Amino acid sequence: MDLSLDDNAALVTASSSGLGLASAQTLASAGAHVTICGRDPDRLAAARDDLADAGPGEVLALECDLTDPNDISRLVRRTVDEFGGLDHLVTSAGGPPSTTFLETDEQHWYQAYDLLVMSVVWTLEEAHAQLLESDVGSITCITSTTVREVTDGLVLSNSVRRAVVGLVKTISREFAPEIRANAVMPGTIETPRIEALVEAGVERGTYADYDEGITELAAEIPLGRLGEPAEFGDVVAFLASPRASFVNGAAVPIDGGLLRS
Repeated sequence: MDLSLDDNAALVTASSSGLGLASAQTLASAGAHVTICGRDPDRLAAARDDLADAGPGEVLALECDLTDPNDISRLVRRTVDEFGGLDHLVTSAGGPPSTTFLETDEQHWYQAYDLLVMSVVWTLEEAHAQLLESDVGSITCITSTTVREVTDGLVLSNSVRRAVVGLVKTISREFAPEIRANAVMPGTIETPRIEALVEAGVERGTYADYDEGITELAAEIPLGRLGEPAEFGDVVAFLASPRASFVNGAAVPIDGGLLRS
């Protein structure tokens, strides 16, 4: 399917690995110019090299701390300077630590809020005017299935990410009709984040070993397997594209049927 994204400019945050990178790869393969960002320069450089062969568009890779609004301002400004505008914004962020409520101190809550919520707020504030000038402006916020159904040991993600879904639903009305806004809720996708969560489960004694953890996670999914990053990225690119021009204010699960609600 032609997504009609040729020469569009897209910014994907937290995109040097995982679901952010998967989103950037699909957007690039569809012909978009893409900005990626991350904090690890080596991982960012590797991601840039991967994207260089993904499609005909340009790739801009910038170091950025999403908990620093000044960094975010520079990120958006550099994207606009490089590509002449901004058509699509995809927000992502690394997940907070895996903890229970009693293991979580006050500082963890503030850090999670800055990472998961304020990073989106700051990026939207900086990008709104540029998206407004586009004829195809779109926002896609990556959240998690934990906004619908909680996951044991993820109290921060379970609690804090829900604010992003409320924000997306609000701006989908406030920014329309010029800009569409949607959220995606990934389930268990085979990324470094899932690997880290399984390892944490092994340390807590939830799983005997890593393989058991992956097997148990897959058994909970009706499709019987973990998702692949490219499958997730395909949905993100579709939502950004004119093919999804009547999709606005949605929260789309990408979870193989895991959610029961």
